[in-house]
Amino acid sequence: MVNIIVELSKYLMIICIAIYTYLCFAVFGYEDEYKKRKLLRRQNRLMFSIHFMAYLVLYLKMDEVKVIVFYFVQVLLLGGIIILYTKIYPKISRLVVNNMCMLLTVGFIILTRLSFQRAIKQCVIVAGSFLLSLVIPVIIRKMKKLEQYTYLYAILGIGALLLVLVLASTSGGAKLGFTVAGIGIQPSEFVKISFVFFVASRLQRSSEFKDVVITTIIAAAHVIILVLSTDLGAALILFVVYLMMLYVATRQPLYLLAGMSGGGIAAVAGYFLFGHVRTRVAVWKGPISPEAAGGHQIAQSLFAIGTGSWFGMGLMQGAANKIPVATEDFVFAAIAEELGLIFALCLMLICVSCYVMFLNIAMQLRNTFYKLVALGLGTCYIFQIFLTIGGVTKFIPLTGVTLPLVSYGGSSVLSTIMMFAIIQGLYVFREDEEEIIERKKERQKTKKQPSDRRRYYDFEGKRSGRTARTSSEQSRRRTGAKKTIH
Repeated sequence: MVNIIVELSKYLMIICIAIYTYLCFAVFGYEDEYKKRKLLRRQNRLMFSIHFMAYLVLYLKMDEVKVIVFYFVQVLLLGGIIILYTKIYPKISRLVVNNMCMLLTVGFIILTRLSFQRAIKQCVIVAGSFLLSLVIPVIIRKMKKLEQYTYLYAILGIGALLLVLVLASTSGGAKLGFTVAGIGIQPSEFVKISFVFFVASRLQRSSEFKDVVITTIIAAAHVIILVLSTDLGAALILFVVYLMMLYVATRQPLYLLAGMSGGGIAAVAGYFLFGHVRTRVAVWKGPISPEAAGGHQIAQSLFAIGTGSWFGMGLMQGAANKIPVATEDFVFAAIAEELGLIFALCLMLICVSCYVMFLNIAMQLRNTFYKLVALGLGTCYIFQIFLTIGGVTKFIPLTGVTLPLVSYGGSSVLSTIMMFAIIQGLYVFREDEEEIIERKKERQKTKKQPSDRRRYYDFEGKRSGRTARTSSEQSRRRTGAKKTIH
């Protein structure tokens, strides 16, 4: 009976996430708010259905009451996120909230299967991050001078990266972070946000050549420090984000070409300077070749994806726990093995729909600074997903970055939820902009209407005055004529 439930749930979860993914893009085709809300509520039902079926299978396979307790805790957390966000901020993007909760749900499911302790820690991190993120839309909406703290963003970012370079210990060939009071902190995850704000602030002030040179030097300082820390994944993300923001702000293809050429030269230099980069390239070329030391990670990832095929082995039916670093860098391979390639591809498309929403918000914003912030955060998010999935599937060399909101990691989860909260704040700000424009239009209409009426009434008054005077003169003439006759 248990095996039947496992098999049925596998296909039902695929159907649910396929419909959910379809609704992510279908909602853009509706202008009626009632129909949009109906589709978004349907997404919530599909998400909780996937969540229920997955934890039913996990309970039947693990046979532990703590799984049921943990399931209800997650239901309260996810339901609280949806309800509080929509009640406190009625103008937010419900699609972004739904997608964020969906990605967190998939992360909880796969982490519970791989490491129950890490799943509990992830849940606590998500709860704390959510409470912190509730304040961010208010800050974005109320603080009108965020674009003026240009060099503060740069100082915070470079200072945090220098702390890592000096204090952090090397792990996996890179200096990523340090531990404070037993809590691991990876500052590069938060520097991505400060970096985007710095670049947006600089470029909205001026896009002249000399100002672009200064901005490029400070941006390059961020990247160089990350390279010295051998955190090449974060360095590559900041580099691509800067190129995208610079091109959109200046509309100069020459800057884009120069940046791509410089990036190519830097990549070749990094290959010869860093041994672990050469190892990753060798693994990418042939993970099971004798020259590829450490290629077992990619090999196990590819075996897992191939074993799962389109429909997956089913939860607790595969060997996902044998994939190295499965809860962090290779979580996508674990999902593909046990939930199937269709499920994994739908997860990718959900991430893409988030990026489409980010771009939609960026295009509709009239404030240049906020427009660039939305573009930068969206590019940072989608490029990190590309690096993660591309590395796991051997499409590109492995960079060691996590899958946002799905992989285990405190700093990664907190920074990504902060990004989503900033985007929500920008969405509310955009709604405020539209309301202000509509009010101005209404005021202009109301100003025109009274003035037209006054002119109309003045004209009528003068006209009625003339008729009154003419009638009195006629009566006087008549009376005068009568007196002369008598």
